[in-house]
Amino acid sequence: MILLPNDVLSLRVLDFARLHEAPPVLNHSVRTYLHAAAIAERDAVEHDADTLFQACVLHDIGTADAFDGPVRFEVEGADAAAAFLTAEGVPARAVDQVWEAIALHTSGQIAERRGPITMLTRLGVLADFGEGSAEFERAYPRLDIEVELKRLVVEQARRNPAKAPKSSWPGYLTRTRIDPDDF
Repeated sequence: MILLPNDVLSLRVLDFARLHEAPPVLNHSVRTYLHAAAIAERDAVEHDADTLFQACVLHDIGTADAFDGPVRFEVEGADAAAAFLTAEGVPARAVDQVWEAIALHTSGQIAERRGPITMLTRLGVLADFGEGSAEFERAYPRLDIEVELKRLVVEQARRNPAKAPKSSWPGYLTRTRIDPDDF
């Protein structure tokens, strides 16, 4: 049985994500949390469960139109999550951990070295795009996340090429998936 945190703040985080994220992105974000929590349990990784939930559920919020600012989606999303969590009264240390996890979730070999929240968020993303979980996908279907996430990131980069630095994941996607018919 899949259980998500149901405290007031977690429900507000989920509502915020639901309001802004496309359904495939929202489902991916929840599955990322489920994978991250399972990895933490399996590997006995000490972490703050609330902070992990916040980081995972909001890790792709920068793909939302509301947060399509001048820099790459990871940083825009980290800033949006930090502003939301700060307004919700989350302590600065936890907000900073969420910011870092979101900003670095596409930065392999860096995220894994930046503490449990950042590492687990990255590993949760990789698990969702890797082996996946039939149980998690029954509860939160994929809804073509592979296509939708790439489309959202590339569309932002097309509108503002500065959002896709050459050495970044958005830059890679933009260079390799530039034909609109790919979507």
